[in-house]
Amino acid sequence: MSSDVPASGLWPEGYDLVVLDEVDSTMAEARRRAPDLTRPTWIMAREQTNAKGRRGRTWLGGNGNLAATLVYKPWCTPAQAAARSFMAANALFESLALYIDRDLLALKWPNDVLLNNGKVAGILLESASSAEGPLVDWLSIGVGVNLARAPHDTRTEFPPVSLAGEGGETVGPETFLAVLAGHFATQEGKLEAMGFPRIREDWLEKAARLGEIVTARTSTREITGVFETVDMAGNLILRVEGREVLIPAADVYF
Repeated sequence: MSSDVPASGLWPEGYDLVVLDEVDSTMAEARRRAPDLTRPTWIMAREQTNAKGRRGRTWLGGNGNLAATLVYKPWCTPAQAAARSFMAANALFESLALYIDRDLLALKWPNDVLLNNGKVAGILLESASSAEGPLVDWLSIGVGVNLARAPHDTRTEFPPVSLAGEGGETVGPETFLAVLAGHFATQEGKLEAMGFPRIREDWLEKAARLGEIVTARTSTREITGVFETVDMAGNLILRVEGREVLIPAADVYF
C-alpha cells in the first residue's frame, strides 16, 4: 500500500510523499521512480527487506524507526550533489534536537549523527549522471533514524543507539519525517540564498571532535591527526605533523 498524502500539516510545500508498507529499500525504490519524477519526493517504508548503508553494508532497522529517501533533481554538479549530505546532516540534527537535548547530539563526518557517542542516524547518497552534460540527472538522499529502538550491531566502534533508549521523547516515523522534510527544505533555502559556506558553517558548529585528534580510516591506510575543518568541497582536513592532509573519503574514529 502507498499513500501520497503528507503525514501532517508540517509538510513542506513543493515536496511529495510516498509511504510504503514494505519495499526492498527506499533507495532502490527512489532509483526506480527517479526517471519519471516531476517534484522532489520523499519515500518512506514501514519495512525494508534489503536495505544497504555506506559501502554496501547491510542497514539494520526495526519497527518504529525511520527509513526514508528523498529523491529529486537539484540541477547541480556531482560535487554539489555530494555537498548535500551536509544539508541532510544539519536537518537531521535539528529534527532530533526537538525531541532530546541538543547538547547530546553531534555530527560525525561524513554521514552520521551521534547521540551520547552512539550512532542514532545515518545518511546515504546516490546520484546518476549522463554523458550529455555536467549535471546529475537525479539525486537520492537516504536516511535511517533509530527512533524507537537500536538494532544489535557489533560491527562498529559507534554502537547504535535510539532516541527513545537515550531518554528522548517518543515520536513516530511519519511525524518525524514531516519534521525532517521541513528542516531539509529550510536547508535547501539556505543553500539557494547563501551558498554552501553557510551550510558548512552550520555543520561545523555541530561537528564531533572538531579540534581534537581523530583517526581517518581509508580503504588503504589510517591517518591520525587533529580534525581542523571540512573544506568547501566537503573534504575532511586533518593536521598531521604540522601539515594539512586532505581526505575525500574515509571512516572516522575517535
